[in-house]
Amino acid sequence: MTNTIFCATRYGNGAKIVAVEGSFNRGLPSFQISGLANHSIQEAKHRVQSALQSCNLSLPPMRFVLNLSPADLPKSGSHFDLPIALLGALQKSILQKKWFAFGELGLDGSLKHQESIYPLLLQIALQEPKANVILPKGGEEIFSLIPNISLYFVANLSEALELINTQEEREPYPKGSVGFQSFELMGEKYYYLQDFKLDFADVIGQEVAKRASLISASGFHNLLLEGSPGCGKSMIAKRLPYILPPMTLEEMIECAKIQALGNQKIDYSPLRPFRNPHQSASKSSILGSATSTEAKIGEIALAHRGILFFDELPHFKKDILESLREPLENNVLVISRVHSKIEYDTSFLFISAQNPCPCGNLLSLSKECRCQDREISAYRNKISEPFWDRIDLFVQMNEGVDNTKGMSSKEMQERVFEAFRRQKSRGQTALNGKMSEREVEQFCILENECEDLIIKMREKFGLSQRGVQKVKKVARTIADLEGSEKISKSHLIEAFGYRRR
Repeated sequence: MTNTIFCATRYGNGAKIVAVEGSFNRGLPSFQISGLANHSIQEAKHRVQSALQSCNLSLPPMRFVLNLSPADLPKSGSHFDLPIALLGALQKSILQKKWFAFGELGLDGSLKHQESIYPLLLQIALQEPKANVILPKGGEEIFSLIPNISLYFVANLSEALELINTQEEREPYPKGSVGFQSFELMGEKYYYLQDFKLDFADVIGQEVAKRASLISASGFHNLLLEGSPGCGKSMIAKRLPYILPPMTLEEMIECAKIQALGNQKIDYSPLRPFRNPHQSASKSSILGSATSTEAKIGEIALAHRGILFFDELPHFKKDILESLREPLENNVLVISRVHSKIEYDTSFLFISAQNPCPCGNLLSLSKECRCQDREISAYRNKISEPFWDRIDLFVQMNEGVDNTKGMSSKEMQERVFEAFRRQKSRGQTALNGKMSEREVEQFCILENECEDLIIKMREKFGLSQRGVQKVKKVARTIADLEGSEKISKSHLIEAFGYRRR
């Protein structure tokens, strides 16, 4: 008699479903696991036998064979404990329906919560809609938000066996509610926070930089701030997450999945991620790495749907900056190895800051620059022209103190949400800064006199075709902030003003 309970294993930056097959055969008593199971699964034999004894059960004096199918796929993870124990306890019983099971067993039969199984559950939700899944009770709050699958939470092995053996149909755990502020638009619900731990009201002056930040947040346009040390570059960047567009439940779950893959603390929140790696970070820590079966995600994957902030941009290694060109342009990063090819979504908002020269005083009104011309030239040449071409907004911040207080984060968030509603109401799937060339032609409608202006500006500033597309995207966001259906001449002029010259 062979029974099968399904589980899953990590593969690349996703997961593969695994069929755990158990069979009792005549022969000397033994417990064998086949199917490229690693040490954590082989050690399950000891945990399973102890857990079964705690339930007043034991394996019969027979040859117990377990096979993890597909057999040529390497498997790992202590979450295979529960399906293995269930198959050992069922013995000659017949399963009435298809079950998935995940959980590490304690020696007393208790089930332990593991955040690492979260991305595996999302894969099941995609591949096996309406699947019946048994999970540790400790994960109720986190896992109950996952759509498409029926979840059953148990505290120990005894409860799991009772669930499988019962003849009565048991209702799955009710889906959790998302306790955040929200609004509905075009049949989709969007969630957001209004807890501004860092407020733009604290930024005194720098109205041009704050205006550029508003445009950047509204359309996800890449922003570079240049200015003397202490003028507020990092201060502005750290306040940007609080005014970004709202998130759908699926986007929040997607971010939580990435946190689980990166061994981060899972946080269901519409506050988008903010990653701020140090300039000494290695290339693999920024971009990620891959082996034949497993992927280690980097900072750009953890920043998906949020912000990647590079402070002191020229001090990052040149090969890292050049490697960012592909994810900044295509919103995807592909890591190719001999035996594997891993693809990440990298739709993040890139924010960066730099000094105008190595000593930082080139633009200062009170301090003298100590740098030689060749040092300034070498400092600026660390950033290549193709990389500059991917920066939508460039702002040179002044050092002078202006005591005028501008908009608060709450006011800026309201304006961002207005622009967001206009973008979604047009039928856009992506925000303005992430539109494809076809979407630019479809949604960036220009008034008649704008075409001549674009030709003149392109010749004057030597813009590439990519540069022209980015100007149109920024102008589209400016028009959205002003409530305009078409892009006018004034919108284009402001957008051109943010291009580096």
